[in-house]
Amino acid sequence: MMRTDWRDHDWQLIHAAPQSPTLHMALDDVLTHEVGAGRRAPTLRIWEWASPAVVIGRFQSLRNEVDGEAARRHGIEVVRRVSGGGAMFIEPGNTITYSIYAPQSLVKGLSFQEAYAFFDAWVLQALAELGIKAWYQPLNDITSEGGKIAGAAQVHRGGAVLHHVTMAYDIDAAKMLDVLRIGREKLSDKGTVSAAKRVDPLRSQTGLPREAVIERMIATFRRLHGLTDHRLRTDELAQAEALAQTKFGSPAWLADVA
Repeated sequence: MMRTDWRDHDWQLIHAAPQSPTLHMALDDVLTHEVGAGRRAPTLRIWEWASPAVVIGRFQSLRNEVDGEAARRHGIEVVRRVSGGGAMFIEPGNTITYSIYAPQSLVKGLSFQEAYAFFDAWVLQALAELGIKAWYQPLNDITSEGGKIAGAAQVHRGGAVLHHVTMAYDIDAAKMLDVLRIGREKLSDKGTVSAAKRVDPLRSQTGLPREAVIERMIATFRRLHGLTDHRLRTDELAQAEALAQTKFGSPAWLADVA
């Protein structure tokens, strides 16, 4: 297998209406498989969230990461994704999430760390055009002088790579700390303030509406790599809806690492 470049592929954009957290998990699974099988062109998918969520990594302990009672109190669904990495706190209007589904040829010969940097380069360019000086922080963060902007995770399987990123547009740090067990025993009385300082949301940095930030990101990707507007196929959505029910919405999957 020879290594390919971005422009060797016809990239498609999916930016659909808001969907449930479990359906988003399932769509990542299905679309990675479809790209790997050659039935879908490489794709950039911008997520819209229908409800708040905590997304834990494939290998994380549910009880160690999430306060289940606090999550229920705030009406937050807890889901487990197919990739590793840490827990992400999601509120629909405060979050920008995207996935890239690419053939493995795009990162052939690259180390895991190099692959992260490779997939994040375009969004760093988009942030620079918004006036944000950001950089890749190994292994899987995008950060600025003010703190962390985004976290990424990857899965390589079946001839494809899934690279997905969640960016903080805004953040309710108090709620996040109520739901996530982020080293609570290490936090001082000013823990909420400290946590807020560790995250540098795009809203405060740009002063732009969330939609405008997303538009800039899409425009940058389109200019750099080419991008055609597309939509989910009926069969892809049907597969994802079935997986959301049988796998990603099941207690067994969520509690797989107790």
